[in-house]
Amino acid sequence: MDLGKNATIRLQPEDEYMHPIEAASNFNESMYINLFDHQQQCGGWFRVGNRPNEGHAEMSFCFYLPDGKVAFMFQRAPISNNNALAAGGMKFEVVEPFKTLKVRYEGTVVLLANPQDMENPKAAFSNNPTHPAHAEITFNGMTPVYGGEAVDENGNPIEEDPDESFARGHYEQHMTGSGWVTIGGQRFSLSGFGLRDHSWGPRYWQNLYWYRWLPMVFNDQFAVNVSIVRMASGRHHVWGMVYDCRNGGPAEYDLIEQAEMRSVLDEHHQAQSQQVSLTTVSGRRYQLNGTALALIPLRNRRQTDSGEWRSTRITEAMSRFECDGVTGYGMSEYLDQMVDGKPVGIAC
Repeated sequence: MDLGKNATIRLQPEDEYMHPIEAASNFNESMYINLFDHQQQCGGWFRVGNRPNEGHAEMSFCFYLPDGKVAFMFQRAPISNNNALAAGGMKFEVVEPFKTLKVRYEGTVVLLANPQDMENPKAAFSNNPTHPAHAEITFNGMTPVYGGEAVDENGNPIEEDPDESFARGHYEQHMTGSGWVTIGGQRFSLSGFGLRDHSWGPRYWQNLYWYRWLPMVFNDQFAVNVSIVRMASGRHHVWGMVYDCRNGGPAEYDLIEQAEMRSVLDEHHQAQSQQVSLTTVSGRRYQLNGTALALIPLRNRRQTDSGEWRSTRITEAMSRFECDGVTGYGMSEYLDQMVDGKPVGIAC
């Protein structure tokens, strides 16, 4: 994390719950979690992001079926407060801080035989079948928690320009999870691994120029999470962590100090695979190879005060990863601002 002078990171059990609404019009509080069943090679991710000053929450449900289809739903559900992360049929529940969470969903999804259809959301929702969907999954912490809120020497949150901020308070944790998901008449009993995050503070997706985010789990002793980020302001930073207690290593995160990535793009300039080289603070080095198994392109658009429309593309791929002869699963999430139809981070 990029901390300023005299700044420290604070994280308390109370931070698992909801935070006071701040004055920034783009104040956001969100939880995200993913889960992948390694045996069935299926899984998904789930998110609720409250934007109480804008009067709505963003709810996303995405599930990758073993046959390559993707079940997806997004809603801007109306809210009037920040009392809970529960909107659009999805609910996050903190059972025990930093240890146990539950996620439930009851609603509908569009079932995409060709996930690329979501490049045109209106057509995708119109031209693909809609099914009832239900989910109930319990997650348990597999690792310590990493992250928190940057505060000054007096313990006060460090304020950022709302046009520069993105997830000021932010922490992550690798998880185990079990439960079930039903899509229409299909029921999937799940047992696997994933990663969750929680953040609060001002957020515009357009404050980021591009990022590459790869959360993954190989087994209960080996997990990785790496981010390479370029902010709209020009700042560039790498962060993340490796949990590797194989061969008697400590059951704690080893922070990532350096990361380099090369991606292979398709004709849509979407990443179908990547190679990543990591070096941790302790000096350990890792070579990761990822392959997208199913990818869905999503977008976020915002009109500025001057009337300019800015478009952000986020590709969400369930991916298989290889490292040290071990196979794992997770996400390769690529965010780019789009200029003249092309992603600005095309070189990474």
